[in-house]
Amino acid sequence: MSGSQKYSHLLQPLDLGFTQLRNRVIMGSMHTGLEEVSMERQAAYFARRAEGGVGLIITGGIATSPEGGLAPGSSGMFTEKDAEHHSIVTRAVHEAGGKIAMQALHAGRQSFHPDMLSPSAKQSPIYPFVPKAMTDEDIERELSNWANACRLAQQAGYDGVEVMGSEGYLLNQFLTTRGNERDDQWGGSYENRMRYPLDVVRRIRAATGPNFIIVYRLSMMDLVPDGQSFDEMITFAKQLEGAGVNIINTGIGWHESKIPTIATMVPRGAFAWVTRKVKEAVNIPVSASNRINMPSVAEDILSRGDADMVSMARPFLADPDWVAKAAANREQEINTCIACNQACLDHTFQLRLSSCLVNPQACHETELVYVKTDKPKKIAVVGAGPAGMSFSLVAAQRGHAVTLFDADTKIGGQFNVAKQIPGKEEFHETLRYFDVMLSKHGVKLSLGKRVSANDLSGFDEVVLATGILPRDLDIEGLDHASVMSYLDVLRDKKPVGRRVAIIGAGGIGMDTAEYLTHDLHHKPSSLDIPTFLREWGIDPGLKARGGIAGVEAVVDPSPREVYLLQRKQKKITGPGKTTGWIHREALIKKKVNLMTGVSYRRIDDAGLHITMGDKEMVLAVDNVVICAGQEPNRELQAGLEAIGKVVHLIGGADVAAELDAKRAIDQGARMAATI
Repeated sequence: MSGSQKYSHLLQPLDLGFTQLRNRVIMGSMHTGLEEVSMERQAAYFARRAEGGVGLIITGGIATSPEGGLAPGSSGMFTEKDAEHHSIVTRAVHEAGGKIAMQALHAGRQSFHPDMLSPSAKQSPIYPFVPKAMTDEDIERELSNWANACRLAQQAGYDGVEVMGSEGYLLNQFLTTRGNERDDQWGGSYENRMRYPLDVVRRIRAATGPNFIIVYRLSMMDLVPDGQSFDEMITFAKQLEGAGVNIINTGIGWHESKIPTIATMVPRGAFAWVTRKVKEAVNIPVSASNRINMPSVAEDILSRGDADMVSMARPFLADPDWVAKAAANREQEINTCIACNQACLDHTFQLRLSSCLVNPQACHETELVYVKTDKPKKIAVVGAGPAGMSFSLVAAQRGHAVTLFDADTKIGGQFNVAKQIPGKEEFHETLRYFDVMLSKHGVKLSLGKRVSANDLSGFDEVVLATGILPRDLDIEGLDHASVMSYLDVLRDKKPVGRRVAIIGAGGIGMDTAEYLTHDLHHKPSSLDIPTFLREWGIDPGLKARGGIAGVEAVVDPSPREVYLLQRKQKKITGPGKTTGWIHREALIKKKVNLMTGVSYRRIDDAGLHITMGDKEMVLAVDNVVICAGQEPNRELQAGLEAIGKVVHLIGGADVAAELDAKRAIDQGARMAATI
């Protein structure tokens, strides 16, 4: 069966009357930072996705006024000159056979902007500034700015716009009492609260005419206190259709929400059931979004009738050829988004240029280029973890003869550990991708045996991607029978008692805690939508205001009592700016004891003896799991250099501070691009 047959719903064109989209796939909006760096680089980035077959690309958020940007100096569409600059992007996309819409954005109170505006002077809990309550003059001026920005977008060559009405930005703020406490014509009743966003759409349609795509990103479930009711949202959706919207796209949750919506522990397609309810209420195409990352997931959503289209952002960072590979029945070659957020959203919220953990070329298309070599080398790579796999694939793609060695019988390194953690099942996809692609590009695998320096004497150059070795900690009793390493637990499956202390609260420590607090005979919430909804207190019946009001989260109890300990006084937050809080919250739900400022005295039959402040205590635990301290594993380096080999260090073998797959994959790819 061909890809076009297997994914017949996904690959079906969509006729909007005045224009046609070549398939049902939207590349969803994601602010990458390229908006502020270079139009040429942004053009290359989007053109690459257009070449890969995306039906409609939507840009990152482009401010409709200076006050509406995500921060001072954020990219905006204000003048004829701005339109001229943006035409570089639209021209590149059209030449690549694609269509592109500009996301028109006003952040309201969700901005790092001292001059932010909002319906009411209510500060967001996650931003430092108090917004100015909009006057009637502000409202009229901003309405004109929306229309002007979208008219200029049309002039710049965009095929349409997406009106950002979700995620708690300005239009979303108007719709809820959480953001709108006005008692004039723009607040109070829901009819009044709808007025501003509907006027925005009407002004845009009047400014751009009938033959211009207007997508509205609709918040279908706010997931915050004092959000919209479902019935209110449906009323609004019908009004949007009447106001001239062509496509409704799904938005779930405000940035202020304390519920994960796109992170890896969210099940695939977790909110398509909500989109279906909107689709049933309107007569225009509706697009599903959130945690759709493989063609089979998208096809299932469309074939069930949950949506008319699917919108994906991060999967197109991971693989620009996602659609083309699906159409050619090469889905096994898709570099799948694992929803880690480490190189995309984390970077965005740190005002850094985005990329992708599994695809370092994302947003770096003009800088990180894989050119065929005219001097092929015979290269040995030792260590088949993330760094080694990344280097091997790129080097082989460039024409080098690569042999990848590992003492394990399978590739993956630390990813084989990570994939076992509840909520990190997507790591299986990365391993599948590398397995397929290393084979396709002729990388020779030599697995299941340790190599010596002499074994590598026949190679031109050697890359050590050998990872890390545990560092000896200065704690009395480390040789006690109760002491285990995280590899004993996660890799070797050694039995663990009912009371456990974990030393080290970095990424590995948190992962180990997550693993030990789950009953592994039960399907984790990351693989089961009803369980996910129950654990995070989301109403599947759509009766609760905002999707959460009055709903109590119910979490399966942990099979163990777990203590997670760190030396530092600071709060245990977990790795990642945008996901760390989720990992922390998940452990709190499992009643893990998070302890900071801990000094370790000794381990003996009584348990783990610690000091916190001036208080000494004994944790009467069955096992102590060590998740702290590692050194680069460079055991082969001296021997190789002694026989005259050129040796390169990447990944943990280079820097072992934290097991950092993002840095490892990036470093491997960049070295392979130049070797």
